Amino acid sequence: MTPAINLLKKQNITHCVHEYEHDPASSSYGLEAAEKLGISEDQVFKTLVLVLDTKALAVAVLPVSAQLNMKQAAKALGVKKAAMAAQADVERSTGYVLGGVSPLGQKKSLATVVDESALQFSTMFISAGRRGLELELAAADLRAMTRAVFAKVI
Repeated sequence: MTPAINLLKKQNITHCVHEYEHDPASSSYGLEAAEKLGISEDQVFKTLVLVLDTKALAVAVLPVSAQLNMKQAAKALGVKKAAMAAQADVERSTGYVLGGVSPLGQKKSLATVVDESALQFSTMFISAGRRGLELELAAADLRAMTRAVFAKVI
């Protein structure tokens, strides 16, 4: 069990855990998840940790098929600028390794923005906190668990 799964169980949130054989040679963890689980790349979401111009860290959740628009993310998070956080900062803050960062169950609660495209699906897939492990849940439940805002960030 990961902290993300434990949190969902503790809060009685409806979810489904999907496991697949992770290939260490895979160049994109999210695209690998979509392929191995047989689902659209638009429905599998990656979790990126950003450093804001205030020096605070924040989380952006977006489809693995898309690239983050830093200006849109910064605007949604109420700041002027955002950049990708350093790997060491990501791992220290979240408690997860890159490629397995979940927006749920992080060590520190961070401001979170989820791309509004998540709202078009009855469920979305996010990392469960380990490479080769995905969580399927409703976008509204992710918002409730993280106090996220929905905005266009791609």
